[in-house]
Amino acid sequence: MTATATKDVTPVVLSHAGLDALIAALAVDRQVIGPVRRDGAVVYEPVSSVADLPRGWVDDQAGGTYRMRREGDRLFGYTVGPSSWKRFLHPPKQVLWRAGDGAITPEPIAKERFAFLGVRGCELAAIAVQDKVFLDGPYRDPHYAARRAAAFIVAVNCTRAGGTCFCVSMETGPKAAPGYDIALTEIGGELLAEAGSDAGGMILSAVPTRPATQADLDAAAAGIAGAEAQMGRAINTEGLADLLTDNPDHPRWDVVADRCLNCANCTMVCPTCFCTTVDEVSALDSDATTRESRWASCFTTEFSYVHGGAVRPGAKSRYRQWMTHKLGSWWDQFDMSGCTGCGRCVTWCPVGIDITEEAAAIRSDLEAEGG
Repeated sequence: MTATATKDVTPVVLSHAGLDALIAALAVDRQVIGPVRRDGAVVYEPVSSVADLPRGWVDDQAGGTYRMRREGDRLFGYTVGPSSWKRFLHPPKQVLWRAGDGAITPEPIAKERFAFLGVRGCELAAIAVQDKVFLDGPYRDPHYAARRAAAFIVAVNCTRAGGTCFCVSMETGPKAAPGYDIALTEIGGELLAEAGSDAGGMILSAVPTRPATQADLDAAAAGIAGAEAQMGRAINTEGLADLLTDNPDHPRWDVVADRCLNCANCTMVCPTCFCTTVDEVSALDSDATTRESRWASCFTTEFSYVHGGAVRPGAKSRYRQWMTHKLGSWWDQFDMSGCTGCGRCVTWCPVGIDITEEAAAIRSDLEAEGG
């Protein structure tokens, strides 16, 4: 987990060669995970140098649409793709214990040590949300806690927004809030670097840099301001939690249900969704058995199944549950929103259902009625 904030916050500038040195320094005792272009999308996978990054590639996103194209020479010109850092801290499958030979053995606590390169402001906020879920309260997830404690975060401030981004509305970007070890901002062919922790300061002091000038600081600020002005979406969060929870029978829920495929894409790409189920898996060649936790979704029938049937049998109740929890009752549970404005749920919905549009439609109808 991010160390105590560093006292030395003087920004410096990295060249691409300096970023290579930074990656190499992080790789000494961690696996460096960063953005790579694969199968027509930017995903997060192991990287070993700047050559692995999606240099010169940007993405065009809209409801149900994601395309990549060449533009410029930026390393981080894309916004966000289908991957999220959740996959590494809270993996899709986690063995809880193993049984065999008459004994039950708890799974050893996770020992992975990751360095995340390219964490956007909305994604850093999503990690903070998952910290609240898995670390606060009496029931801590020990595997998440171990991975999170060892994680080193290199954030990237956005200088370009995507067509489905609405982080400004959620106050999570495009500039990353504190919580990172190092934050980078692309300025021309270089990167302004700021330490956010003692560990980040130590790493920066060990790689080639030059002092940042006022022109560098101004260029970084202008790039972030440009991204803020480019938001593809917006959502009015004033009174939003009560608006949704107080209107479970609004006709808009039927409208969205007619379109929703119940495919669960939105929950799989969401960086904050945390629902899981538990399976017991038996080996075919021995008496060994494992109990595994795996990602689940509130959009599946079996997720709300109790004796006698599913509590939420149709698309209307499932979408309403997801959206109302994400933007409403999450506040009751965790004192924060479950949405960080990354826009993934809009982009990766096959029919382009837009959470910002649905919230606006319900608000508009009620205001028209004087509600």
